[in-house]
Amino acid sequence: MPNFETEIKYLPGVGPKRAEILEKDLKIRTLEDLIYCFPFKYIDKTKFYKVSEITADSAHIQAKGIITKFKINNAGKKEFLTAEFSDETGSFELIWFKGVKWIKENIAAGKEYIIFGKPSFYNKKLNIAHPEIEEPSKIDPKTASSMESAYNTTETMKSKFLNSKAIRKLIQTAFNLIDSPISETLPNYLLEKYKLLGLKESLFNIHFPQDVNLLKRARYRLKFEELFYIQLNILKLKVNRKNTIKGFIFAKVADNFNNFYKNNLPFELTNAQKKVIKEIRADFSSGKQSNRLLQGDVGSGKTLVALMSMLIATDNDYQACMMAPTELLAIQHFRTITKMLENSNVKVELLTGSTKAKNRIELHEKLQNGYINILIGTHALIEDTVQFKNLGLVIIDEQHRFGVEQRAKMWKKNTNPPHVIVMTATPIPRTLAMTVYGDLDVSIIDELPPGRKSIQTIHSYDAKRLQMFKFLKDQIALGRQIYIVFPLIKESEKWDYKDLEDGLESISRAFPPPDYAISVVHGKMKSDEKEKAMQLFIKGVTNIMIATTVIEVGVDVPNASVMVIESAERFGLSQLHQLRGRVGRGADQSYCILMTSYKLSKDAQTRINTMVESNDGFKIADVDMKLRGYGDIEGTQQSGEAFELKIANLYKDGEILIHAKNVANDILDDDSFLEKEENSVLLRQLKKNSLRIKNWSVVS
Repeated sequence: MPNFETEIKYLPGVGPKRAEILEKDLKIRTLEDLIYCFPFKYIDKTKFYKVSEITADSAHIQAKGIITKFKINNAGKKEFLTAEFSDETGSFELIWFKGVKWIKENIAAGKEYIIFGKPSFYNKKLNIAHPEIEEPSKIDPKTASSMESAYNTTETMKSKFLNSKAIRKLIQTAFNLIDSPISETLPNYLLEKYKLLGLKESLFNIHFPQDVNLLKRARYRLKFEELFYIQLNILKLKVNRKNTIKGFIFAKVADNFNNFYKNNLPFELTNAQKKVIKEIRADFSSGKQSNRLLQGDVGSGKTLVALMSMLIATDNDYQACMMAPTELLAIQHFRTITKMLENSNVKVELLTGSTKAKNRIELHEKLQNGYINILIGTHALIEDTVQFKNLGLVIIDEQHRFGVEQRAKMWKKNTNPPHVIVMTATPIPRTLAMTVYGDLDVSIIDELPPGRKSIQTIHSYDAKRLQMFKFLKDQIALGRQIYIVFPLIKESEKWDYKDLEDGLESISRAFPPPDYAISVVHGKMKSDEKEKAMQLFIKGVTNIMIATTVIEVGVDVPNASVMVIESAERFGLSQLHQLRGRVGRGADQSYCILMTSYKLSKDAQTRINTMVESNDGFKIADVDMKLRGYGDIEGTQQSGEAFELKIANLYKDGEILIHAKNVANDILDDDSFLEKEENSVLLRQLKKNSLRIKNWSVVS
């Protein structure tokens, strides 16, 4: 008899060809996969309409009546089928342009049917095209429901008659055929304590809800379980790591840290920075290897916290390194940190892909003999030839740009794994951080350094470009510098967006020499060309920088007070926020001008409005997550590749996620390795899920 492991091709009504499509399009390979293919919405079928009540303006309607006659029609070379559908109040037409052969063979005149569809006018007649149609006598009373489940499908599936109705019928068949009991996947004590519906009842009611309350309870139970096992998996890994992997102990804070704090600190630390440094120091003295995520909005002073952490490592005779995703950002960090450490004994070096072979040999030697205390660089740091004498701390900046394998290589630079701090200036909504970075301890810098003014963001249209140019000239007259960012380097046939080459031409006309000087930076320039252009801007020789998003991170020019983003509708919220963060780094009032066309989609308008209304990176990240969701099939929200969530939604189900995490924490506090008999089902389920749940939290 069929069970959860039975391949889908053996289910009546599927077969090898349909099975192949189901696996490819919906990842359904077994009956379990099918039953865990959840509806994305429910259609209310509590009401039956009389024909006299139906108009072309009606939404989807359901009616019961008799098909009185069929008629074959021709439209050019194509044949289509019509039928007259009647009840005691009148009649209208049903039309089929596809599947005519099936209708002829399976639907008969003179019988009573229930039909469902969207009314419209065709040839001046009221009709429903391709209605769902069913004989009342053939409706299975066990799975009958006034709320009919609707499922995501693709065009390929529809071509093989695997529409939403067909998926529902296959699930109905599976429930009727599965002989073995559906094993419970949560311990009884959790079901009882939190009054959760049983698994079998939840799965049945999610597809064939017997009433609204049971549907609500089924959805909650299945969402809780999905999020609970993700959290349990992540937190168990964290517990295991902390219990088994020893970390270097940085027992003292000595000359390097103290001299910097007394003599070189560029500004007084904010309370948020002090709190984070305290958390990091606690990690360093715990004797356990630490993995910490440091979140901070653009300009919040993460680099300063990173430097002070590295100085603690050097005070304890360990080396530290900082890895950045781009050469531009690595150079920026090197310059900033070198300047901050003027008149100190701390030796700092830079290693990137552009470091010459001769310099590399010398650098490798200094690294291995311990002469270099802090190494800053790009992906070049993970090369096998780069060997440290005693690496104790790794800082990874903009960590989302590095793959897990790249980060893992940093662990192999020492006998024992170093402490790891990963930094991001892209604020992450709390629910997302709990899931993607659940294995990390999280620190947040949510204050800006003293003296910083909030950036004023303005939305302007292309038609008002001359007004924008006048504003830029006024700012330059005050001694300020300007960024102008374009989404494209060259004109594109595909996108109707501003491009850098055309922009350079018009800006050069509006800002002619000798009164104005322009730097240009984009991704296709050679490193030395970019560096030269950047230096001219940093030194104030040029007062306008025209660039692509290559300057999104890594450019710190306190005198730059205006950021103009061309075709701002082209950018995501996260990127707009990052670009805006390039200004506002000095004491002057700074501005971000978002230039767009008048034609804006609803989402683009929301992004622009959000930027104008808020400088709060976490609020912006929340809106961004809400807008982007997890993918799209036929315009409906669907779990995306990054998360593979079947029913839960990290944005909408934040409360359930927090509850699930708290429950998982409580269980592990009581039974760290899930050794108690009552938790055996948890261990069994974790092992089963291990192939499906991605360990998103691994950073090293």
